[in-house]
Amino acid sequence: MQVVIIGAGMAGLAAGTRLKRAGHNVRLFDKGRGAGGRMASRRIDTTLGEAVFDHGAQYFKAREEAFAECVSGWQRDGLVAPWAAAGPAAFVGTPSMNAPLRAMAASLDVTWGARVDAISRDERGWRVTGEGVDADACDSVIVALPAEQAVALLSPVDQHFADLAAAGMSAPCWTVMLAFDAPVAYAADILADPVEPIGWAARNSAKPGRTGPEAWVVQASPAWSTQHLEDSPAAVVATLQLALAHAVGGALPSVISATAHRWRYALPAAASREFLWDGSRQIGICGDWLAGPRVDAAWLSGHRLAGAIIG
Repeated sequence: MQVVIIGAGMAGLAAGTRLKRAGHNVRLFDKGRGAGGRMASRRIDTTLGEAVFDHGAQYFKAREEAFAECVSGWQRDGLVAPWAAAGPAAFVGTPSMNAPLRAMAASLDVTWGARVDAISRDERGWRVTGEGVDADACDSVIVALPAEQAVALLSPVDQHFADLAAAGMSAPCWTVMLAFDAPVAYAADILADPVEPIGWAARNSAKPGRTGPEAWVVQASPAWSTQHLEDSPAAVVATLQLALAHAVGGALPSVISATAHRWRYALPAAASREFLWDGSRQIGICGDWLAGPRVDAAWLSGHRLAGAIIG
């Protein structure tokens, strides 16, 4: 079959990988500049060298057998490594969080910088249109986007799927990336028992395969991020930097880089379904807003949707 997948995050790439291995012709379109999505990493030049930050997903766990087998392959290829600080069976991409996605995307036909505006169906099959999209009619279409973005595409073609997406809206997350000229005086690499406004904080430079100066990722809680969604990046940096100083119990070293990133669609409300598939019309939906707000859930959603299509 000719299959078009809209979205090349973890779910879309997992679906595409399995479909390609089964012999189908697969094309993926993503509006981003490259692989990463919410497993993105950012590199920032500082006076002490390049600082690396995983400013989206911080780690993932291999809970299910199918995903564990996939992670084992990534580990053999040097794409992931265990991160003991996050607990047993916790992994991070190496040398950055998006390494597994970059490898998956490299083996697939992905068009980056392509914004899909609409999908429609006629006697020849599904059509996908938008800026930078050059797809012919295809047999099947998969929407592998955050729920908020999926609603607009699905409403004209499948109201039931669109309604499910509308109920799966995500909470936002402000993330601050801080690089220092010396180590932060805190015994652990993950902040224990964070309190408002911090939801998570960790010494990113201590993850396996990382180089460069002392680097911390500080993520605000969903409640605080929602309340301060339209604050300026500078104000967010100031607030979370001060909160980190209080949390570690002392003054921070000199800051050599400070950046904020706003994730509007960070933590989806899971719909308790692994995927959606209408075999009669050949349209499928996958993503972590269906299966749960985790990397492994996103992979399983795409992988098992592909299995349903193959079946």
